[in-house]
Amino acid sequence: MSRSVRLVRSVAVLTALALPAALTACDSGGRKDTGDAGAGDPYFPKAGNGGYDVRHYALDLAYDPAAHRLSGTARVTARATQRLAAFDLDLQGMEVESVTVEGAAAPFDREGQELTVRPEERLEKGETFEVAVRYAGRPETITDPDGSREGWLRTADGAVVLGQPTGSMAWFPGNHHPSDKATYDITVTVPKGLTAVSNGELRSERTTGGRTAFTWRTAEPMAPHVATLAVGRYGVTRSSTPDGLPVYVAVDTTQTDAGRAALVRLPEVMEWAEYNFGPYPFSSTGAIVDRPEDSEYALETQNRPVFPGAPDTGLLVHEIAHEWFGNSVTPRTWQDMWLSEGFATYAEWLWTEDEGGATAEQTFQALYDHGEDTYDDLWSFPPAKQPSAAHVSGDPVYQRGAMVIHKIRRTLGDDAFYDLVQGWTAAHRHGNADTDDFTAYVEEQAPDKDFDAIWDDWLYGEGKPARP
Repeated sequence: MSRSVRLVRSVAVLTALALPAALTACDSGGRKDTGDAGAGDPYFPKAGNGGYDVRHYALDLAYDPAAHRLSGTARVTARATQRLAAFDLDLQGMEVESVTVEGAAAPFDREGQELTVRPEERLEKGETFEVAVRYAGRPETITDPDGSREGWLRTADGAVVLGQPTGSMAWFPGNHHPSDKATYDITVTVPKGLTAVSNGELRSERTTGGRTAFTWRTAEPMAPHVATLAVGRYGVTRSSTPDGLPVYVAVDTTQTDAGRAALVRLPEVMEWAEYNFGPYPFSSTGAIVDRPEDSEYALETQNRPVFPGAPDTGLLVHEIAHEWFGNSVTPRTWQDMWLSEGFATYAEWLWTEDEGGATAEQTFQALYDHGEDTYDDLWSFPPAKQPSAAHVSGDPVYQRGAMVIHKIRRTLGDDAFYDLVQGWTAAHRHGNADTDDFTAYVEEQAPDKDFDAIWDDWLYGEGKPARP
């Protein structure tokens, strides 16, 4: 996500709410066999679920923009990580018509965003199973703790879906936490004349009876919050990078000239990012450009980020860098957000430096000396220890996060720094990592260097550190 284009509102800091007690079931030996109604995230405790690991989502959806109605079936293939007599899926709003587990009808009930399913027969630990949910209704827009909007955002000619941090649960049931990544097949049927764009590669496009079905496949693991769907009138450009990577760009017809002009440097940015960060981790790239009023911020949706209007090159660099930092190497919890946003922000500094502008050192020093003039809360909290869910996209996560990365570069020198960055993206490719994983990795790669002051003062320290 790009903080630079996200609207900031004054919001009250939310107090943590106690979760309702999960339904408890035990076997004859007293062992709990109900999955937890949450993945244990420190800031979004209801997000995700326990007891299973999703392997694949197969979504077959239909959307009617005029009626603002979404309907379809979600087939979720998962592996039980414990014995399960019941488990939860996250789904905000919508009406659930039926649920089956392994083809057999399963009782279910709902409380808030929790859809609790009780399979006809208990699932054994290690068992792979499929749960199918038929649902329909008017998908919701969700307001984040920081006041921004996500989930299903209606547009003049359709909709755009943004999922960070919890908006993905507004359009399909699942395990909506970044720690559970899966592959996806998404088919969306819309009125003829509209285009439905999602992640991955377009496998088919079929028009029958005045409606067109678009089928998209994402073969690499993807966290739910970077899954997207955009429905509207788009000009579509298909091409490839010089090394043959497919490029799919969809630009709202009102943004055609500006959008395509802004994205002309996409192949160049991709080549630059691969040179600096390592091999590109996905099988296609591209972008979605909507009207500026359709969303309040850009988001690094996997394979093709979403932009509200034509992006400048710095914003394009930021979102493309997220393919490595955020989409491939995904934060384990929302508290680890700085690992994604700090690196993407630092990528902008590096691009500027390589383009002959200010060096990263000059950007760092200017931010240290005058950063609070632009970012009011720059020194309000450390990047790895946000005070609440309302602050996971705060300025320190982006700007101080980038400053941490620059301090590491200073300590290592350029050659060792780029070796470390490329080693990090390779070691956690298509996986999850947290702050402890990163600091341990840095120390292992440079055992002769002392990073304690960086961690203590810049990553976790309160207030403005002493002059660097």
